[in-house]
Amino acid sequence: MDLDKAGQKRLLDLNEIEEIRAMAYDNAKIYKDKTKRWHDKKLLPRQFCPGQLVLLFNSRLKLLPGKLKSRWSSPFQVVHVFPHGAIMIKSLKDGHQFEVNGQRLKHYQGTEAPRMQEVVTLGDAHEGIPNLT
Repeated sequence: MDLDKAGQKRLLDLNEIEEIRAMAYDNAKIYKDKTKRWHDKKLLPRQFCPGQLVLLFNSRLKLLPGKLKSRWSSPFQVVHVFPHGAIMIKSLKDGHQFEVNGQRLKHYQGTEAPRMQEVVTLGDAHEGIPNLT
C-alpha cells in the first residue's frame, strides 16, 4: 500500500469530480437559456391604447372548470396604459375600474352584438294539428 500513489489518485478523483460538477453547471445554464428563449418567443407583444376593447383572462376558472366556459371575460375598455406593463381597464357593464397585468389581456376582435329578446308564445298543444279521426 503506497500512500503517495493513493494520495495522488485521491487528488485526481477530486479534480475529476470538480470538472463533472462544472460541466453539469454549464449544461444547466445552457438548458435554462434555451428554455427562456423558447418561452420569450411564445410571448406576444401587445400594444394597447386607451379606448380600445380587450378581453381579460380569468385564471381562477381552473377551480370550477365548466366544460364550455370560456376563460376570457367579457370586453373591457382600456382607460390608461402604465409604462411598466400594467393597464387600467373599465368594465362596460358597471363602470368599475381596476388595474391588471398587460399579459392577462388580449385584443377584442368582435363587435358588441345587440342582444334582442324575442317572446314566443306557445299556443294550445292541439292547435294547428289536424284531427286524424
